[in-house]
Amino acid sequence: MEGGVYHAVPSGVTRPEPGRFTRGKASFPRWSVDFLCQITKIAGFMTDSPAPHTAPRRLLVIYNPTAGGRRRQRFEAVLAGLANFGCPMDVRPTTGPGDAALFAREADAAAHDLVVAAGGDGTINEVINGLLGHAGPGREVEVPLAVLPMGTANVLAAELGLDLVPANIARTIARGPVQAVSLGRATDGAGEGRVFSLMAGAGFDARVVAGIDLRVKRLLGKGAYVLGGLYQMSRRKPPPLQVTVDGRAYEAASVVVSNARFYGGRYLLAPRASLLEPQLHVCLFRHGDTLSILRYAMALQHGRLTEGERFRIVTGRDIRIAGDPGAPLQADGDIIAHLPVSIASLPQALRMVTAAA
Repeated sequence: MEGGVYHAVPSGVTRPEPGRFTRGKASFPRWSVDFLCQITKIAGFMTDSPAPHTAPRRLLVIYNPTAGGRRRQRFEAVLAGLANFGCPMDVRPTTGPGDAALFAREADAAAHDLVVAAGGDGTINEVINGLLGHAGPGREVEVPLAVLPMGTANVLAAELGLDLVPANIARTIARGPVQAVSLGRATDGAGEGRVFSLMAGAGFDARVVAGIDLRVKRLLGKGAYVLGGLYQMSRRKPPPLQVTVDGRAYEAASVVVSNARFYGGRYLLAPRASLLEPQLHVCLFRHGDTLSILRYAMALQHGRLTEGERFRIVTGRDIRIAGDPGAPLQADGDIIAHLPVSIASLPQALRMVTAAA
């Protein structure tokens, strides 16, 4: 050991097969062996070791390894905390799009008590779609989901009552209550559907998301969305959207169908929305000129976005959005479909770990 870090495989870690390591019942890929050495040391020196509670939860951890800096440190600290709680862990890093959904589909209730999605809202969305796809239409998802926030905005973590303190995240994953949550599903004209947990948006925000360069996002974080927004405001104003909510017709420049309160971080968009309720909250932004967009953004940022002539929220479970054919629809921060689309509520579609009962 040099400088407080082990450089050899610690006692109790074996090599059962090329490319993987195990510690007790936990299984880890080769890339994490150095980190496992650190976890062994950290867990041994933790002073607030948990008292016996229930059988430790067996975790399938799906991890987006592109995160660096503080996010990587948060991930490592959370896994150290989970090791201290005695949780067996099967850690699987993604290597590209589709991996998170594939790993989620491999979750087995006989081997895993929880799937832990470690990444941003986009990675978590992919895991959710993998879990629901594995269960099949109308069937219950057997393995609940927990969140380890590693993204730019971490909106779902905010909805679940999570902060970004590693010890608190580990405690929630290890012992937090499991509750049934409702989701939404967006389906395009070809019948292709995708599930979202937070929101689906058409109009200005979808165009911003569609234009984001991932390299710029990695460099600037939320700043990439500011640049993208300025660029979209300089472009030609698109035609208005035609929105139908449970048979009622509306017109708007932009629309966000929200399943949650927060948007873009901890900015309050739909105060009465809840993951625990099946009702979707349809946020209608009436005007799309540059001045109106700036007013909406400032009001949202300062918690002063209130309903009136320019902004309205209606609720429903069956929403249809039409407009410029082929215009993008974003959900949970990624483009998932193109107009026209239909959006439906999925009541109690998934069980998730929350920070409070």
